[in-house]
Amino acid sequence: MFYTGAAVNQQAQPAVEYLMSPEGGGYKKFYLLGTDYVYPRTTNKILRAMLLAKKVPAANIAEEYTPFHHQDYQTICGKIKKFAAGGGAAVISTINGDSNVPFYKEFGNQGLRAEDAPIMAFSVAEDELRGMDTSALVGHLAAWNYYQSVDTPQNKKFVANFKAYCKKNNLPDGENRVTDDPIEAAYFGVYVWKQAVEKAKSTDVDKVRAAVYNQKFLAPGGEIMMDCCNQHTHKPVLIGEILKDGQFKTIWRSKGLVKPEPWSEYTNPDKGCDWIKHKGTYTK
Repeated sequence: MFYTGAAVNQQAQPAVEYLMSPEGGGYKKFYLLGTDYVYPRTTNKILRAMLLAKKVPAANIAEEYTPFHHQDYQTICGKIKKFAAGGGAAVISTINGDSNVPFYKEFGNQGLRAEDAPIMAFSVAEDELRGMDTSALVGHLAAWNYYQSVDTPQNKKFVANFKAYCKKNNLPDGENRVTDDPIEAAYFGVYVWKQAVEKAKSTDVDKVRAAVYNQKFLAPGGEIMMDCCNQHTHKPVLIGEILKDGQFKTIWRSKGLVKPEPWSEYTNPDKGCDWIKHKGTYTK
């Protein structure tokens, strides 16, 4: 198994570090709000440990979860409004699925704006925005490794081909369909496998696995590289601002590719990419 999506240090961690920086607004209070399942809870466990390590007081960190398909965010947005009073607060959202619609709507209904308390989302991409009223979302943020708006020749071709495919096959919304980060990650994963098979001259699993290590591919969003030991992907990190048309404007990009850390330095300090698993044990 190889991972083409982001590790926490390639999405959530740099997103919060950006918000804490002068460039990102210098925020000092963080409301961690997510859907109640393993991804949000694990992500927020790491983020809480990171924030505490960076001397953010525990009183400046709130954490709350809602069930899948939760619709009533009136009380929670009231809590956020109180938490954000006086400024310096940001919302870190790991809300998934259809709950995003009532959350953003209620956030706006209570008079909260991106200028007051920006929402940084990790599960809202172009395809989610396609079905939402973006007027209440303008100015809020998301962290991904790819946006449809990335200006590269290979992405322009990728987007055009995707839209043409949707139109030809009469998919809902046809050529108005959009690409997003998960789509790009799935797409280049197939080509990484193809290159590995060609290098190994075999489809044998062990041979293909060895051939994947250090493999590079010019993906729609830019060149990616497969890690030499942990089977994750070196990727760029992008912070995007939501626009009225449902697209993202990139306002920050990492310098080069970010090396994936399947173990967080904040929750597992004895592991990381300096450790290589060999015959069941970890060695430096």
